[in-house]
Amino acid sequence: MDIQLTNAGRAEVLTQALPYIKKYNGKIIVIKYGGNAMTSETLKAQVMEDIVLLNLIGIKVVLVHGGGPEITETLKKVGKKSEFVDGLRVTDKETAEIVQMVLAGKINKSLVNLLGIKGGKAIGLSGIDGQLIQAEVKDERLGFVGKITDVDVSPIVDLLEKGYIPVISTVGCDKQGNVYNINADTAAAYIAGKMNAERLIAMTDIEGILRDKDDPKSLISCIDLKEAQELFDTGVISGGMIPKVECCMEAIHLGVKKVIILDGRVPHALLIETMTNEGAGTMVVKDKKNDD
Repeated sequence: MDIQLTNAGRAEVLTQALPYIKKYNGKIIVIKYGGNAMTSETLKAQVMEDIVLLNLIGIKVVLVHGGGPEITETLKKVGKKSEFVDGLRVTDKETAEIVQMVLAGKINKSLVNLLGIKGGKAIGLSGIDGQLIQAEVKDERLGFVGKITDVDVSPIVDLLEKGYIPVISTVGCDKQGNVYNINADTAAAYIAGKMNAERLIAMTDIEGILRDKDDPKSLISCIDLKEAQELFDTGVISGGMIPKVECCMEAIHLGVKKVIILDGRVPHALLIETMTNEGAGTMVVKDKKNDD
Protein backbone atom coordinates (compact mmCIF):
# COMPACT_ATOMS: atom_id res chain seq x y z
CA MET A 1 0.00 0.00 0.00
CA ASP A 2 1.40 3.37 -1.03
CA ILE A 3 0.88 5.98 1.69
CA GLN A 4 1.38 9.59 0.63
CA LEU A 5 2.76 11.85 3.35
CA THR A 6 3.23 15.59 3.38
CA ASN A 7 6.61 16.93 4.46
CA ALA A 8 5.07 17.82 7.81
CA GLY A 9 3.70 14.28 8.09
CA ARG A 10 7.14 12.80 7.43
CA ALA A 11 8.65 15.05 10.09
CA GLU A 12 5.98 13.95 12.57
CA VAL A 13 6.69 10.26 11.89
CA LEU A 14 10.41 10.80 12.50
CA THR A 15 9.73 12.75 15.69
CA GLN A 16 7.53 9.99 17.05
CA ALA A 17 10.21 7.40 16.26
CA LEU A 18 12.91 9.36 18.15
CA PRO A 19 12.32 7.80 21.62
CA TYR A 20 12.63 4.32 20.14
CA ILE A 21 15.75 5.24 18.18
CA LYS A 22 17.32 6.49 21.43
CA LYS A 23 16.15 3.37 23.29
CA TYR A 24 17.81 0.92 20.92
CA ASN A 25 20.82 2.96 19.74
CA GLY A 26 23.97 0.89 20.24
CA LYS A 27 21.96 -2.12 21.46
CA ILE A 28 22.06 -5.58 19.92
CA ILE A 29 18.92 -7.03 18.38
CA VAL A 30 19.02 -10.57 17.01
CA ILE A 31 16.46 -11.22 14.28
CA LYS A 32 15.61 -14.80 13.43
CA TYR A 33 14.16 -14.86 9.92
CA GLY A 34 12.36 -18.14 9.33
CA GLY A 35 12.03 -19.75 5.94
CA ASN A 36 8.25 -19.81 6.37
CA ALA A 37 8.28 -16.01 6.64
CA MET A 38 10.00 -15.67 3.25
CA THR A 39 6.64 -15.82 1.49
CA SER A 40 7.49 -13.58 -1.47
CA GLU A 41 10.47 -11.81 -2.99
CA THR A 42 8.72 -8.46 -2.50
CA LEU A 43 8.19 -9.09 1.21
CA LYS A 44 11.73 -10.43 1.63
CA ALA A 45 13.12 -7.27 0.04
CA GLN A 46 11.00 -5.15 2.39
CA VAL A 47 12.28 -7.03 5.45
CA MET A 48 15.88 -6.48 4.31
CA GLU A 49 15.11 -2.80 3.80
CA ASP A 50 13.80 -2.55 7.37
CA ILE A 51 16.94 -4.29 8.70
CA VAL A 52 19.17 -1.83 6.83
CA LEU A 53 17.16 1.07 8.28
CA LEU A 54 17.57 -0.28 11.84
CA ASN A 55 21.30 -0.68 11.21
CA LEU A 56 21.67 2.85 9.86
CA ILE A 57 20.03 4.41 12.95
CA GLY A 58 22.59 2.76 15.21
CA ILE A 59 21.04 -0.60 16.13
CA LYS A 60 23.43 -3.54 15.99
CA VAL A 61 21.41 -6.08 14.02
CA VAL A 62 22.37 -9.76 13.80
CA LEU A 63 20.32 -11.74 11.26
CA VAL A 64 19.98 -15.49 11.88
CA HIS A 65 18.05 -17.32 9.17
CA GLY A 66 16.41 -20.64 8.49
CA GLY A 67 15.14 -22.05 5.22
CA GLY A 68 12.93 -25.04 5.94
CA PRO A 69 10.60 -24.81 2.91
CA GLU A 70 13.51 -24.41 0.48
CA ILE A 71 15.30 -27.39 2.06
CA THR A 72 12.12 -29.46 1.69
CA GLU A 73 11.81 -28.41 -1.96
CA THR A 74 15.44 -29.28 -2.72
CA LEU A 75 15.11 -32.67 -1.01
CA LYS A 76 12.00 -33.36 -3.08
CA LYS A 77 13.97 -32.66 -6.28
CA VAL A 78 16.52 -35.34 -5.37
CA GLY A 79 13.79 -37.81 -4.40
CA LYS A 80 14.06 -37.55 -0.62
CA LYS A 81 10.94 -37.27 1.52
CA SER A 82 11.03 -34.95 4.56
CA GLU A 83 10.15 -36.44 7.94
CA PHE A 84 9.66 -34.46 11.15
CA VAL A 85 9.65 -35.40 14.84
CA ASP A 86 8.37 -32.76 17.30
CA GLY A 87 8.85 -30.08 14.65
CA LEU A 88 12.47 -31.08 13.87
CA ARG A 89 13.63 -32.49 10.52
CA VAL A 90 15.05 -36.02 10.55
CA THR A 91 18.49 -35.56 8.95
CA ASP A 92 20.68 -38.32 7.52
CA LYS A 93 24.18 -37.70 6.11
CA GLU A 94 22.95 -36.78 2.62
CA THR A 95 20.25 -34.49 4.01
CA ALA A 96 22.85 -32.73 6.18
CA GLU A 97 24.89 -31.98 3.04
CA ILE A 98 21.82 -30.58 1.29
CA VAL A 99 20.94 -28.48 4.35
CA GLN A 100 24.47 -27.03 4.30
CA MET A 101 24.24 -26.31 0.56
CA VAL A 102 20.83 -24.60 0.78
CA LEU A 103 21.35 -22.64 4.01
CA ALA A 104 25.04 -21.68 3.91
CA GLY A 105 25.05 -21.30 0.14
CA LYS A 106 21.91 -20.23 -1.66
CA ILE A 107 19.79 -18.59 1.06
CA ASN A 108 22.62 -16.98 3.02
CA LYS A 109 24.23 -15.36 -0.01
CA SER A 110 20.89 -14.22 -1.45
CA LEU A 111 20.09 -12.39 1.81
CA VAL A 112 23.59 -10.84 1.93
CA ASN A 113 23.17 -9.70 -1.67
CA LEU A 114 19.72 -8.27 -0.98
CA LEU A 115 20.95 -6.32 2.06
CA GLY A 116 23.71 -4.88 -0.12
CA ILE A 117 21.22 -3.84 -2.80
CA LYS A 118 19.21 -2.02 -0.10
CA GLY A 119 22.27 -0.05 1.00
CA GLY A 120 23.51 -2.19 3.88
CA LYS A 121 26.91 -3.77 4.49
CA ALA A 122 26.41 -7.46 5.21
CA ILE A 123 28.68 -10.48 5.51
CA GLY A 124 27.41 -14.06 5.59
CA LEU A 125 28.65 -16.66 8.05
CA SER A 126 27.63 -20.23 8.71
CA GLY A 127 27.82 -21.92 12.09
CA ILE A 128 30.85 -23.81 10.73
CA ASP A 129 32.88 -20.62 10.15
CA GLY A 130 35.24 -20.14 13.09
CA GLN A 131 33.35 -23.03 14.74
CA LEU A 132 30.71 -20.46 15.59
CA ILE A 133 28.09 -23.12 16.43
CA GLN A 134 29.49 -26.27 18.01
CA ALA A 135 27.16 -29.22 18.32
CA GLU A 136 26.63 -32.90 19.03
CA VAL A 137 23.86 -35.38 18.19
CA LYS A 138 20.62 -34.22 19.80
CA ASP A 139 18.65 -37.45 19.44
CA GLU A 140 19.67 -40.64 17.62
CA ARG A 141 16.18 -40.76 16.02
CA LEU A 142 16.87 -37.43 14.30
CA GLY A 143 20.28 -38.31 12.83
CA PHE A 144 22.48 -35.26 12.19
CA VAL A 145 20.25 -32.78 14.01
CA GLY A 146 22.53 -30.93 16.37
CA LYS A 147 22.26 -30.08 20.02
CA ILE A 148 24.30 -26.93 20.60
CA THR A 149 27.23 -27.46 22.99
CA ASP A 150 28.85 -24.02 22.63
CA VAL A 151 28.61 -20.81 20.64
CA ASP A 152 31.63 -18.61 19.88
CA VAL A 153 30.21 -15.21 18.93
CA SER A 154 33.60 -13.47 18.48
CA PRO A 155 33.30 -13.47 14.63
CA ILE A 156 29.87 -11.81 14.98
CA VAL A 157 31.22 -9.22 17.42
CA ASP A 158 34.10 -8.42 15.05
CA LEU A 159 31.68 -7.78 12.19
CA LEU A 160 29.37 -5.60 14.31
CA GLU A 161 32.32 -3.47 15.45
CA LYS A 162 33.18 -2.82 11.80
CA GLY A 163 29.60 -1.78 11.00
CA TYR A 164 28.56 -4.92 9.15
CA ILE A 165 25.27 -6.80 9.45
CA PRO A 166 26.22 -10.43 10.20
CA VAL A 167 23.97 -12.95 8.42
CA ILE A 168 24.17 -16.38 10.08
CA SER A 169 23.06 -19.70 8.56
CA THR A 170 22.33 -22.35 11.15
CA VAL A 171 24.51 -25.32 10.40
CA GLY A 172 26.88 -26.49 13.12
CA CYS A 173 29.90 -28.76 13.46
CA ASP A 174 31.82 -30.89 15.92
CA LYS A 175 35.54 -31.52 16.39
CA GLN A 176 35.33 -34.62 14.16
CA GLY A 177 34.13 -32.52 11.21
CA ASN A 178 30.52 -33.70 11.24
CA VAL A 179 28.00 -31.16 9.99
CA TYR A 180 24.71 -30.75 11.85
CA ASN A 181 21.34 -29.31 10.98
CA ILE A 182 20.60 -26.82 13.78
CA ASN A 183 17.10 -25.56 14.48
CA ALA A 184 17.26 -21.85 13.58
CA ASP A 185 15.09 -20.78 16.53
CA THR A 186 17.42 -22.56 18.96
CA ALA A 187 20.56 -21.17 17.31
CA ALA A 188 19.15 -17.64 17.45
CA ALA A 189 18.36 -18.11 21.17
CA TYR A 190 21.92 -19.18 21.96
CA ILE A 191 23.49 -16.41 19.88
CA ALA A 192 21.21 -13.76 21.41
CA GLY A 193 21.93 -15.04 24.92
CA LYS A 194 25.71 -15.14 24.42
CA MET A 195 25.60 -11.56 23.06
CA ASN A 196 23.37 -10.20 25.86
CA ALA A 197 20.96 -8.99 23.20
CA GLU A 198 18.33 -6.44 24.10
CA ARG A 199 15.79 -8.41 22.09
CA LEU A 200 15.41 -11.53 20.05
CA ILE A 201 12.77 -11.16 17.35
CA ALA A 202 11.63 -14.44 15.79
CA MET A 203 9.98 -13.73 12.44
CA THR A 204 7.77 -16.59 11.28
CA ASP A 205 4.50 -17.32 9.47
CA ILE A 206 2.15 -17.15 12.46
CA GLU A 207 0.61 -14.21 14.33
CA GLY A 208 2.23 -15.32 17.61
CA ILE A 209 1.13 -17.71 20.38
CA LEU A 210 -2.59 -18.46 20.14
CA ARG A 211 -4.72 -19.93 22.93
CA ASP A 212 -6.77 -21.51 20.15
CA LYS A 213 -4.71 -22.36 17.06
CA ASP A 214 -7.79 -21.92 14.86
CA ASP A 215 -8.71 -18.48 16.22
CA PRO A 216 -6.41 -15.54 15.33
CA LYS A 217 -8.30 -13.41 17.86
CA SER A 218 -6.94 -15.60 20.68
CA LEU A 219 -3.44 -14.09 20.23
CA ILE A 220 -1.54 -13.72 23.52
CA SER A 221 0.26 -10.36 23.40
CA CYS A 222 2.53 -10.99 26.40
CA ILE A 223 3.42 -14.14 28.29
CA ASP A 224 5.98 -15.04 30.96
CA LEU A 225 7.88 -18.27 31.55
CA LYS A 226 5.40 -19.66 34.08
CA GLU A 227 2.43 -19.07 31.76
CA ALA A 228 4.32 -20.55 28.81
CA GLN A 229 5.05 -23.74 30.78
CA GLU A 230 1.34 -24.02 31.62
CA LEU A 231 0.52 -23.87 27.88
CA PHE A 232 3.00 -26.71 27.26
CA ASP A 233 1.48 -28.77 30.08
CA THR A 234 -2.07 -28.31 28.75
CA GLY A 235 -1.10 -29.11 25.14
CA VAL A 236 -1.92 -25.64 23.79
CA ILE A 237 1.63 -25.44 22.44
CA SER A 238 2.25 -28.44 20.18
CA GLY A 239 3.85 -29.57 16.89
CA GLY A 240 6.00 -27.00 15.12
CA MET A 241 5.29 -24.44 17.84
CA ILE A 242 7.21 -26.54 20.39
CA PRO A 243 10.76 -25.59 19.25
CA LYS A 244 9.69 -21.99 18.61
CA VAL A 245 8.41 -21.40 22.15
CA GLU A 246 11.17 -23.51 23.71
CA CYS A 247 13.67 -21.23 21.98
CA CYS A 248 11.96 -18.16 23.45
CA MET A 249 12.11 -19.64 26.95
CA GLU A 250 15.73 -20.75 26.41
CA ALA A 251 16.69 -17.25 25.27
CA ILE A 252 15.18 -15.70 28.42
CA HIS A 253 17.07 -18.23 30.58
CA LEU A 254 20.26 -17.32 28.68
CA GLY A 255 19.85 -13.63 29.53
CA VAL A 256 17.90 -12.07 26.64
CA LYS A 257 15.61 -9.40 28.10
CA LYS A 258 12.63 -9.88 25.79
CA VAL A 259 11.74 -12.25 22.97
CA ILE A 260 9.08 -11.54 20.35
CA ILE A 261 7.39 -14.03 18.04
CA LEU A 262 6.45 -11.91 15.05
CA ASP A 263 4.41 -12.53 11.90
CA GLY A 264 6.97 -11.93 9.15
CA ARG A 265 4.21 -11.86 6.51
CA VAL A 266 3.00 -8.47 7.78
CA PRO A 267 4.60 -5.55 5.87
CA HIS A 268 7.09 -3.62 8.05
CA ALA A 269 6.36 -5.86 11.06
CA LEU A 270 9.94 -5.21 12.27
CA LEU A 271 9.46 -1.46 12.32
CA ILE A 272 6.03 -1.76 13.95
CA GLU A 273 7.62 -3.85 16.71
CA THR A 274 10.71 -1.72 17.32
CA MET A 275 9.65 1.81 16.41
CA THR A 276 6.09 2.06 17.79
CA ASN A 277 4.35 1.62 21.13
CA GLU A 278 1.87 -0.73 19.49
CA GLY A 279 4.24 -3.66 19.01
CA ALA A 280 3.22 -6.86 17.26
CA GLY A 281 3.02 -10.61 17.84
CA THR A 282 3.67 -12.25 21.23
CA MET A 283 6.27 -10.94 23.69
CA VAL A 284 7.89 -13.45 26.04
CA VAL A 285 9.39 -12.15 29.29
CA LYS A 286 10.83 -13.77 32.40
CA ASP A 287 8.16 -12.54 34.83
CA LYS A 288 5.37 -10.14 33.92
CA LYS A 289 5.15 -8.87 37.51
CA ASN A 290 8.72 -7.59 37.39
CA ASP A 291 8.80 -6.61 33.69
CA ASP A 292 9.63 -2.98 33.05
